[in-house]
Amino acid sequence: MEAAGKKFSRRWCTLNDGTFSYYDSDKNANPNRSLKMSEIVCLVVDLPEKHGYDYTFELYSESERLYLFGTTDPDSHKEWVKSIAKSLIPAAAEPLLRLNFERIGKLKYKDGLNLQTSKVGWFALVGSTLHVYLESSKGEKIHLRKLNELSIQQDNEVLVLVEKGRTLYIEGERKLDFAGWCGAIQEAARSGGDTLSEQQLTETDVPVIVLSCISFITQYGLKSEGIYRKSGVNSRVAALCERFHRDARSLCLKEGEHQVDDVSNTLKRFFRELEDGLFTSEHARDWLTVAAGDLENSKISQYKDLLNRLPRVNRATLQALINHLYCVQCFSDLNQMNLHNLAIVFGPTLFQTDGKDYTAGRAIEDLIQHYILIFEVDEQQLKRQLEEIKPRPEFTPAPSFICTVYLEEKDGTIEQSIPGSMTAAELTCEVLDKRNIPFKDKEYWSCWEVCDKEEMERPLHYQERVLAILHSLGTNSHLLIKKHPGMDGMLIYLSTKSDASKHGMMKFREERSILGLGLSSGNFHDRYFILSSSNLRMYREIRSNRPDREWPTKNLKVYNGIKKKLRAPTWYLCCDTQSEMKEWLATFLSFQYDGNVWPQDGLQQTRVSRVLPDARHGNVSLIPLRGSENEMRNSVASFSQDALSVSQSANHSG
Repeated sequence: MEAAGKKFSRRWCTLNDGTFSYYDSDKNANPNRSLKMSEIVCLVVDLPEKHGYDYTFELYSESERLYLFGTTDPDSHKEWVKSIAKSLIPAAAEPLLRLNFERIGKLKYKDGLNLQTSKVGWFALVGSTLHVYLESSKGEKIHLRKLNELSIQQDNEVLVLVEKGRTLYIEGERKLDFAGWCGAIQEAARSGGDTLSEQQLTETDVPVIVLSCISFITQYGLKSEGIYRKSGVNSRVAALCERFHRDARSLCLKEGEHQVDDVSNTLKRFFRELEDGLFTSEHARDWLTVAAGDLENSKISQYKDLLNRLPRVNRATLQALINHLYCVQCFSDLNQMNLHNLAIVFGPTLFQTDGKDYTAGRAIEDLIQHYILIFEVDEQQLKRQLEEIKPRPEFTPAPSFICTVYLEEKDGTIEQSIPGSMTAAELTCEVLDKRNIPFKDKEYWSCWEVCDKEEMERPLHYQERVLAILHSLGTNSHLLIKKHPGMDGMLIYLSTKSDASKHGMMKFREERSILGLGLSSGNFHDRYFILSSSNLRMYREIRSNRPDREWPTKNLKVYNGIKKKLRAPTWYLCCDTQSEMKEWLATFLSFQYDGNVWPQDGLQQTRVSRVLPDARHGNVSLIPLRGSENEMRNSVASFSQDALSVSQSANHSG
């Protein structure tokens, strides 16, 4: 039953003392070929009819050869797979044999904490779960649909699996079986169907699509009038649904690229088309029966009972959604979506009804109104959440502001008009043009945020909007145009970097306050750090199993130097050498700006043909953003008749 090429040939097979042999017939004494199980690295159990034969399995060898065997008898197929796997797997990983695996074998790996030495591990893939036995491990499970990150790096030779608190690097020692593992793991990590449990999930068991849409609406849609009632563009909604279904983890919703109403309708469509529904076909009618009742206290108790009957993923998803809708209606004065309006929209959507049954809307209204009691929510925690997501007044910049920009040192002052859309690269080019300074090769002119008293500075990314930075600067800070001395080395490092992540020892110190007196304390300690596209993780030592702390990479703002009086949370990281520091900074920038660290064609291509505005734009006066805080307040007062200018200056000084 061995396939030497594309054709199956009938063979007599034996497995004896760790050697698999096959013959032309049971009468032959000499085998056509013998395979030692110690040379087999992977066993794959195929789906029926995959290779045009009823039941098949594949064997991959150390020498990069693939052997395909098949049989028409399912019981015989099962026995062969069981016997071969038993000869293949060592005693330390024997529990893997009890699994109904699709793929089993050995692979080299590094565990993300000690990356100096590769080790051998035993792996078995069952559905969307990867079972692993690593060195000195009693066995563990990796839920592939709950990974934070899954990627192939270093020219398709390393598969990176990032969970909360650990990173596993699987190495492609052999191309043939490694390609199979990569494809199988990637496929298993995708959404597997149309039910909730088959979706890609977060650590809290909420589908990624649900949390992504909720997060986007919370950030950009709480002030959108009629949110969830207005329709999006059908073609864009369909495209978003398809992208999420294909690989929800890889889709990052972005302001400007995605529209609020498209995202809100994507979320509604997901729930309406969800197989078995959010409330499940078994219990949905019970929820509606409770909703039709009149006694509030009794209904709350019954809702809590029904909530506990839901599957884990359904329960977590329902709580995440109702939490979100509770927050939306808290800002109904801005979005006009009160409790009743949300219930009208989400009742038929979540219960997948035609909208004629009023009890569907009543059930959702009850869940939102009594969210704290039904879901047993900590009221103080909910209050903090509402304060954090509370929409801030929008800053609508005037056509331009005037500010002082310094060239190379603080003595070189330039008065510069800053339009709201101006980037750091555009400002740099305009300042250099004013001083007739030409661009030279390998001169990386940049705009820097400098704090005079704090001994720290930060080079702005060339695409950052300058006006937003100006409004965040304190009175002892200024903008400085100067060359970036480390950029050339950083770009060279990134171009030759084989591993996207960065890891190593650094000294760490956290700013703390002594008894609320504002006195800083805390010493530097050696810590092990791993920086990936999603998180910066800190471990007490290289061999630690779990990180002490972790921070989202894209939320960090990285400065050079020490800012002495920065309010918490403040962390100081110290490298042993300048080159090591450049490598960390380069990796931070690369992750935070998706590899776009410096303009591909050079900064000189960013020169803008903008007509510099006059000190007045129409009838709107320009506020000088320079001098002390009192001077700025006086400037505002002098234009007190200009309501637009006053409101914008107040936004700045606040």
